[in-house]
Amino acid sequence: MRIAIDIRNIGKKRTGDEVVFFNLVKNLSVIDRENDYCLLTDRNPSQDSDLQAALESLRLAPNFKVVNLCENGAGKILWNVWILPEYLRRNPVDILQVQYITPFFVSHKIKIVTIIHDVSFRVFPKLIKKMDLFFLSTLIPLSLRRADKIIGVSRFTAQEIIKYYGVAPEKVDWIYNAVADSFRESYTKEQAEAVRRKYDLPRNFILYIGTLQPRKNLPALIEAYVRIPTEKRGYCKLVLAGGRGHNFDRMIDEFIEDYSLQEYVILPGFIDEVDKPLLMGLAQVFCFPSLYEGFGIPILEAMTLGVPVIASNIPPHSEITEGAALLFDADDADDFADKLTQIVINDSLRLTLSQKGLSQAAKFSWLKTAERTLDIYRKLCNISN
Repeated sequence: MRIAIDIRNIGKKRTGDEVVFFNLVKNLSVIDRENDYCLLTDRNPSQDSDLQAALESLRLAPNFKVVNLCENGAGKILWNVWILPEYLRRNPVDILQVQYITPFFVSHKIKIVTIIHDVSFRVFPKLIKKMDLFFLSTLIPLSLRRADKIIGVSRFTAQEIIKYYGVAPEKVDWIYNAVADSFRESYTKEQAEAVRRKYDLPRNFILYIGTLQPRKNLPALIEAYVRIPTEKRGYCKLVLAGGRGHNFDRMIDEFIEDYSLQEYVILPGFIDEVDKPLLMGLAQVFCFPSLYEGFGIPILEAMTLGVPVIASNIPPHSEITEGAALLFDADDADDFADKLTQIVINDSLRLTLSQKGLSQAAKFSWLKTAERTLDIYRKLCNISN
């Protein structure tokens, strides 16, 4: 098979979607030395140091080739309407792997697989910028019709795709995400302290890491933190790690100011991928209060490190944690505050959650994800293992 994968997000310092494609490609390179892979990007690696560094860390096998179709990036419309279709017309493949949006005007001889991380834009349209919502509302239905196989990142996400878009169930599959190999490596105390100094982190803290978008429900986390009695909270601070980028929730700043928490709530900004395991390992508690997710990779990352997790009780969280995290009702501020207080003050509870989390996280691996993805490619081309 000749397989093309759209890797434009690799090297762009994004969160979930970059992690997924980076680790999918890395592990396909480990397990498949038979098929030819063409990794398509819209930047020239020799002119983009972030992309170059990411590609070098993939350690690609000889049957993997990186092809830049542009020098300095391309808009979504131009990429999908002209650049990618034109390349595929001149260089046909058997399988094209993308996420969300499928390119226009591509021969049906090419089987297209698209990964859908979540459909939050359908569930919470008011939390999405109008231009983004228009783009997604217009192109996602067209893309799902064109795709030969749609992959959700959890059972829940697969069910949501079928529910909201009326897609035939046999066209949809699900494959779990996992955590990068770096989360299972050993680090020295000196390395951890260097990361603490780099981001100016306190000794004891509750951690959130991810995007700072409205659906992440971070104002509710700030409010729950405030409601922990001061004498019980002790010196434990709150760290909200993530870049102030696309669709930043401005209520975060408002809540910090309203509650006079400038000394207690820390926003260190974007965390370099190499630093994430060390930063998460320093946390006393990891909290993921999202209103909606497709999977929730940071939860799995924290559990892999033995960090006790508290998260919103939404379907994908309960699906992947299976009792290994403390879950709260996202619609009940009292429940959130009570459980956040419990996990901060109860050493025994944190130890139990840590042990359960380690056991649960061991069930997930990118190697399994790559194997299932390759199996889908083979089935689409009627190739047996």
